[in-house]
Amino acid sequence: MVAHVVLFKPKPGLDPAGRQRLATAFERALQEIPSIRRAHVGRRILHGRPYEQLMTVDYEYAAILEFDTAADLSAYLAHEAHDALGALFFEAFDVALMYDYEMQPGGTDWLLERPVS
Repeated sequence: MVAHVVLFKPKPGLDPAGRQRLATAFERALQEIPSIRRAHVGRRILHGRPYEQLMTVDYEYAAILEFDTAADLSAYLAHEAHDALGALFFEAFDVALMYDYEMQPGGTDWLLERPVS
């Protein structure tokens, strides 16, 4: 499984209409792009753990999209609904991170595959 992970903080002045446009574009992408296996979006929670103090940027939201293969992720990224979403997203965020990961089921095999650098 491949995970597309997006952490972001909206612009401080992003109005409700801008948020709605972004949400609508995301819903459209979910409906129109068949390679998306699963999608989750959520708001960061704080619960008093010491690692929370290590964060230099408060990425208020996370979106995690799952795909069966890297080719499915590529199909998502090339889709016109993603283009529309991306355009709105880049207008709406203050800061963001985007990462793609090849995920493995639980266990430690991933750690043993190659040295950590």
